[in-house]
Amino acid sequence: MTGATTLRALHHGRAPGDPLVLPGPWDAATARVFAAAGFPALATPSAGIAASLGYRDGETPDDEMFAAVARVARAVDVPVTADIEDGYGLGPAEIVDRLLEAGAAGCNLEDGDRAADVLKDARRHADWLAEVRAAAGERLVINARVDVFVRGGAGADPDRLAEEAIDRGRRYVAAGADCVYPIFAPPRLLPRLAAGIGAPLNAFAKPDGPSVRELGELGATRVTFGPGHLRQALAAVEDIAEQLRQA
Repeated sequence: MTGATTLRALHHGRAPGDPLVLPGPWDAATARVFAAAGFPALATPSAGIAASLGYRDGETPDDEMFAAVARVARAVDVPVTADIEDGYGLGPAEIVDRLLEAGAAGCNLEDGDRAADVLKDARRHADWLAEVRAAAGERLVINARVDVFVRGGAGADPDRLAEEAIDRGRRYVAAGADCVYPIFAPPRLLPRLAAGIGAPLNAFAKPDGPSVRELGELGATRVTFGPGHLRQALAAVEDIAEQLRQA
């Protein structure tokens, strides 16, 4: 059984309140810790890897991102899905080749244009995702990130954004996405998004938000944390530094 087959299967047959929890390692050492704890799969966060390499979120060169993903994937025996932002301007076939070369079993691909801070055209993005799926076959689990709650406009009505997220999510599933990730969606909208999209739903867990179980009960199939685990680790390092300073 391939890593993608294993990862894809983990998205199905889950009971409400029991989502797939995907910790976010940023290097080989943290990947080994999470795998040893028994998590069946891991999800590298682009922002976490960027910070660990000394870059701002969204500014990591593609070569360094794929190299970091490869180090994580080599370190563990569980499937690893990689956040590769908007694909770095690479063509679908090259994206697939580089993910497979890195040992990834899946990927996040977002529909926001970071440079222009706008949403990409949904129809063209769906066509592009279909090309990625055609190149990958069943070898990758594609998590289509929907950025309407990030780039939908300041002060926009969340209910209107939910309808746009549903429309985009349906298009991306029809194009071959395995899962849809409406990042930063208000938790109260998760049941509506899950029902409207009709496919596995990825929810983002915040430290001050609902628990993993609660997110699952609201409709999340899987839960990811972005750079949250890196930030918790850095807070611990700051405490160590302060203790050393005062010693």
